[in-house]
Amino acid sequence: MKIPELLAPAGTMEKLKIAVHYGADAVYLGGEQFGLRAMAGNFCVNEMQNALELCKRNGVRAYLTINSFPSDHQLAALERYLRQVAALPFDAYIVADPGVLRMVRRISPEREIHLSTQANTTNHESALFWQDLGISRINLAREMTLEDIRATTGAVTIPCEVFVHGALCIAYSGRCLLSSALTGRSANQGACTQPCRWRYSLQEESRPGVYLPIEEDHNGTFIFNSKDLCLLEHLPELITAGVGALKIEGRMKGVHYLAGVLRVYRAALNAYAKDPSRYQADPAWLEELTTVSNRGYTTGFLFGDPRDVGQSYHAGYQRSHQLAGVVEQIHQNGTATVAVRNRFTRGDQLELIGPAMKHHPFICGNLLLQEPGNDGVAVEVVHPNQRITIAVPASAAPLDLIRRADADALSSHHPEVTGVKH
Repeated sequence: MKIPELLAPAGTMEKLKIAVHYGADAVYLGGEQFGLRAMAGNFCVNEMQNALELCKRNGVRAYLTINSFPSDHQLAALERYLRQVAALPFDAYIVADPGVLRMVRRISPEREIHLSTQANTTNHESALFWQDLGISRINLAREMTLEDIRATTGAVTIPCEVFVHGALCIAYSGRCLLSSALTGRSANQGACTQPCRWRYSLQEESRPGVYLPIEEDHNGTFIFNSKDLCLLEHLPELITAGVGALKIEGRMKGVHYLAGVLRVYRAALNAYAKDPSRYQADPAWLEELTTVSNRGYTTGFLFGDPRDVGQSYHAGYQRSHQLAGVVEQIHQNGTATVAVRNRFTRGDQLELIGPAMKHHPFICGNLLLQEPGNDGVAVEVVHPNQRITIAVPASAAPLDLIRRADADALSSHHPEVTGVKH
């Protein structure tokens, strides 16, 4: 049984390094134009070259997202951009628009092309259409059930890719017009303002200006607010259905999210590969997914219409832990240089996490600042953007993360994934 590729987001160079460290087989990243995450860090052309060199050294494939829907007046800029990146050895481009596909074929005829989920491929006839046009991989629409996926993978000879984890738009496969209509910023050109996450109320026609909240609780009702996708417990079904790649959403998310999600799915796929017949989802994996930011989890359309179980009635993300810092360097005396990301203090209960589900709780000891003029000064509390020296567990390695339980986060959630299974 072939194990699917584990495909991770890389919104910045730091996130790319985290993705490689935590077990991604491949990454997808965007340039400064024509991707669908205009507000992510993204990469200039020079940074892309460095990113590709890092990927090559580690045997990780890299795909460039060019999956926006350009208008006619943007085509000249698109052509200039495609010529700029043409010499870079990306393993594939990810596109959605037929016009973009046609232009890529003209400028980089040798380039492998993957079809984005924004192309809304919902059936095997559509998949065959794209296969006939020379597409090398298809990211199937999130609306497809497991039965639909199985039928499509059986009809085509190219790999099919599915999203397995991350945020869902109310327009599941991404062709959403809410942001354009309400703010003038197009989600289909990478500038989504996420109006599906806003709080809404009703206005009765004869009472203009009187807004009537539709309340489920004191937070109000977020009628467009989808829970996050989580298919961790159903990896065996997806693998036996013939899925070739499993994709994690999140170029806009932080490194804690990326590391936490990646290490779980990497552990799950490794466990399945070792002994498919005895594979079981480890409850610790689901517990780990509650430590990173999420809106609650759903299986989406995998087993049919999700109905109300796919809705979240809270605007904000939930998480049980907060990133404290990123390990940058290990010293011979058992200490490490750590880049601080959130405030913590001497005596705090911390956790070191890393690949292969590495997890070591420890008590924060002496905190020594690394600053010009104050190098080695002991402090009781540290703040974001500082660099410190701290004693760490012996297993620590560069790019491991240090985190702590977040007392201010919502703590009532539990590792449950809602959905309809037939």
